[in-house]
Amino acid sequence: YLDTGGSNTGEAIVGTVSNTSISFGTPVQFEPATIEYNSITFDSNSNRVIIAYSDAGNSTYGTAVVGTVSGTSISFGTPVVYNTATTRSNAVTFDGANRIIVAYRDGGNSNYGTINVASVSGNSILFGGTAAVFAASAVDDIGATVDSNLGKIVLAYRDGGNSSDGTAIFGARISSYVVDFESPVVYETGGGARFNSVIFDSNSNKLVISYGDSGNSTYGTSIVGEIGAGSFTTGSKYYVTTAGSYSTS
Repeated sequence: YLDTGGSNTGEAIVGTVSNTSISFGTPVQFEPATIEYNSITFDSNSNRVIIAYSDAGNSTYGTAVVGTVSGTSISFGTPVVYNTATTRSNAVTFDGANRIIVAYRDGGNSNYGTINVASVSGNSILFGGTAAVFAASAVDDIGATVDSNLGKIVLAYRDGGNSSDGTAIFGARISSYVVDFESPVVYETGGGARFNSVIFDSNSNKLVISYGDSGNSTYGTSIVGEIGAGSFTTGSKYYVTTAGSYSTS
């Protein structure tokens, strides 16, 4: 979190759950400057947490840092810049195998929706390959998760190129640092979806997207969905892609 009661630095704290109670350790600073748009995930492969954020002390560049939890304490490695431009709406998730996916709004490229893929080793994080655009329009309010049943990466966002409609897109990692996305799907029209958050319910194998519905007084709203094969046209030939979906080519 951003510690506005202190020196406006990025800090993290570890909590221990006991029944319906939670107790906390001592806050630890991971960034000595103001942070924005912070997002956190857990990498079960390396047993590390990864925080992605915009570093206001460094031109609002997209930055990530790895943390190691021990008891009620946490220690951090050295922050790594993954986007050398104004970066907003960071959303980070673990792909369920051995890679970290960071999605963000890239101010250096027309605010397009962009992803970068990283791997974690100890307290270090390595971004490999080249950042890729998942939405060639100005996006905002990105949420990210993984459908562990199908091994699909899921992003929910506000699409400025399509009336700010709430939009979801999913894809699979087809190599170490490359994700193949399919066609986006609109889940909220009429003014858009704000503050999108998406999570996978492994009990029902369904996705839940929660957001502020701009077309309805920004009320908190949720919708349930699932990844399917999509619709087919009679008489057309389809092929199975390397991402586990279907294509006409």
